[in-house]
Amino acid sequence: MAARTRKKFANALTAYTFLLPYLFIFTAFALFAIGYTLYLSFTKYNLLRPPEWWGLEGFRRVLSDDLFMTKALPNTFKYVALVVPVQTVLSLILAFALDQRLRFRRLFRTIYYLPSVTSSVVISLIFVWLFSRVGVINQLLGIDVNWLTNVDTAFYTIMLVNVFTTSGTLMLIFLAGLQDIPTTLYEAAAIDGADRIQAFRHITIPMLRPVLFFVLTVGVIGSFQVFDQIFVMTAGGPLDSTTTVAYLIYKWAFRDTTIKMGQAAAVAIILTLIILTVTLIQRRMIEGSGTTT
Repeated sequence: MAARTRKKFANALTAYTFLLPYLFIFTAFALFAIGYTLYLSFTKYNLLRPPEWWGLEGFRRVLSDDLFMTKALPNTFKYVALVVPVQTVLSLILAFALDQRLRFRRLFRTIYYLPSVTSSVVISLIFVWLFSRVGVINQLLGIDVNWLTNVDTAFYTIMLVNVFTTSGTLMLIFLAGLQDIPTTLYEAAAIDGADRIQAFRHITIPMLRPVLFFVLTVGVIGSFQVFDQIFVMTAGGPLDSTTTVAYLIYKWAFRDTTIKMGQAAAVAIILTLIILTVTLIQRRMIEGSGTTT
């Protein structure tokens, strides 16, 4: 009995020894960061003086701030509403195309996936050059537009960059889900007289529902947190037309002359709650649609 207890203790000690580096990183950079951000959201803090407790005043100021309410928040929801459906549909179409018996399909998979493993900063700089006034896009279209300094086009250009960089990864996820569907289901449906549209509706979509939920969740979270493309390509301009909630957090915390770290932390908490709420609603909708089919 004692030997068995010592063996269990030794196994547990070995397991926790291997887990210790991850637990340290998770505690230091996740749990502590979240807890400290929550604390700062209830304080007045500008990095120069110790945090001063002021309760919900920071949240009140955020919710009454014009930049947050009329620019950052609407822009973020607009970004999510446009980018997530487009990148999801495009990824699904690419996955269907590359799931067929095509020549050089491995080459095409690699080509479509390359933007996903390339630095988003590098890709953003490339698109800055492409969409500049003397860039390739204007030369091909024969027009003279500076896409990234125009209020009407800057935000949509950034959306295009995000769709371009994320579709490859989501395509591979959909492709894995498609290849996991048993072919016997399609064979049985064909014997019963189902056409391709009916097979897609009653077999492919239900079988892809867990994958679809994962893709939508990843897309929603990534779109709500979009920052690097905006930072590199427009820095929130022109006229704050590309300012999102994530960029506003950076701007208030580090860039403005009047540093508002406490309010930036409050915005971060609000963004976290928004992402959590949208994800839960999305899960309920997908699971609910699954029970009715």
